[in-house]
Amino acid sequence: MGDAEAEVGPLAGRLASVGSAMPEAHPTAEAAKLLPFLALEARADLQAAAVQHALALTGSEPGRTLLAGQAALLRALIELAVAPAPAPAREATRVLINLAADPGLHKPLLAAEPELLACLLGCTLDPQWPWAEEAAAVLANLSREPAPCAALMEALAASGPGESGLERLVRALCTPGYNARAPLHYLGPVLSNLSQRPATRAFLLDPDRCVVQRLLPLTQYPDSSVRRGGVVGTLRNCCFEHRLPVDLQYLLPDKQREPDADIRKMLIEAIMLLTATAPGRKQVRDQGAYLILRELHSWEPEPDVQVACEKLIQVLIGDEPEHGLENLLEVQVPEDVERQLQQQDRQEQEQCKREHQELELAPEPQAEGAAPT
Repeated sequence: MGDAEAEVGPLAGRLASVGSAMPEAHPTAEAAKLLPFLALEARADLQAAAVQHALALTGSEPGRTLLAGQAALLRALIELAVAPAPAPAREATRVLINLAADPGLHKPLLAAEPELLACLLGCTLDPQWPWAEEAAAVLANLSREPAPCAALMEALAASGPGESGLERLVRALCTPGYNARAPLHYLGPVLSNLSQRPATRAFLLDPDRCVVQRLLPLTQYPDSSVRRGGVVGTLRNCCFEHRLPVDLQYLLPDKQREPDADIRKMLIEAIMLLTATAPGRKQVRDQGAYLILRELHSWEPEPDVQVACEKLIQVLIGDEPEHGLENLLEVQVPEDVERQLQQQDRQEQEQCKREHQELELAPEPQAEGAAPT
């Protein structure tokens, strides 16, 4: 899934329009001058203009780096992001979305406000917070990296007595209308990122919780590829455990092909993980996966997805590995062989792309006797 990004516009100089002169200065000094206008006690119109100026800076790498180097300014933006109206919380959160999209800026963000993840989590799971979707998008960007992901797990574990933080997150994701003002699509990528950790997968696969069964309908969620892709990514990561419930074996008769190529590829990768062991390969074969994959391969328009499909088909129709090599995830591949395989993958994908391009450029066949146009 791609990074969450907020739109930015040519907003430099907006402060001057509300009566705050901002003369030409060194960029660092100019950014520092935003700080008084970002204070919680500043006038709302000045806050809004200052936040828009900061948002404009996040439209370029130098601008993002400039903001990330100003710890006091980051703290002020974070305070505004979780402040009630009339504070410009939404725009401040959009600044954080763009900063968090750069993994190199995660450390200064979390250093500026160690409670950032907990604050954003609280906003995300608050059914009344109007900008919960934006808060979830920041969490989705931050949790892609191991350290912030681990910190988010700690924040979830410390979310209070009663219902666990992970359970609240899953409930918010799976409950239509959980927040009437925020769709919470980005909770899908957040859960997908968290599912890279064994503790999360253990929670998701706990048969007493029935989490996978609650997530399955969202793999067909029509209104958001972000939510759909996050759920598919979560299930793919759970396939590392090879303990998925029987529900995954069945589809409704009116099931349509996934329209997003990246999500189709993730689904194939999930099945590939299930085929890592001999029992897994047998179960996938027994469900008639080969026939479905054969039809998908003949239809698939995207070269990289087609290559992934071919590899899975080869696993299903190929001979079983020799004794001691049955678990494909545990097979040690020498580095030189791995490099050769990676090169072959690249060559196969390039070949598929060339073939698709040739098909697109080829003239359509004409009916016999038809005059050329």
